[in-house]
Amino acid sequence: MQTRDVWSYPDDTWAGVDLVGLSVEALDGSIGKVDKASNDVGAGYIVVDTGPWIFGRKGLLPAGVIDSYDLDDACVYVQRTQDEIKNAPEFDPDTKFDDSYRNQYGSYYGPGGAGFYEGMRDYDKLATRARGR
Repeated sequence: MQTRDVWSYPDDTWAGVDLVGLSVEALDGSIGKVDKASNDVGAGYIVVDTGPWIFGRKGLLPAGVIDSYDLDDACVYVQRTQDEIKNAPEFDPDTKFDDSYRNQYGSYYGPGGAGFYEGMRDYDKLATRARGR
């Protein structure tokens, strides 16, 4: 099985979609809203404002953890659990987003990292349960 690049969106056409303001749904529930998004080739990511869920902390999610988005539902779906996202390196908006900083997230969400998952989970089942349908 080929591993998806953690910094690339699952579909190249997504790079032109404005995800800012959309809700973000982890495999086991809501985690906040997209505060910022980068569509840079090979360096895509979203910054999620978690609000009160993690005491107002913002989190960075590489584009490769996004499963899908739905503009009608105004939601981005990610293939990580709330705990995997909560335990990620802490995002500092004042830190320069250079290779060293990117490597912290790449190591966590990429192969061998604590937030890594190879392949797809039973996303439909978990997302449906999380939305209460």
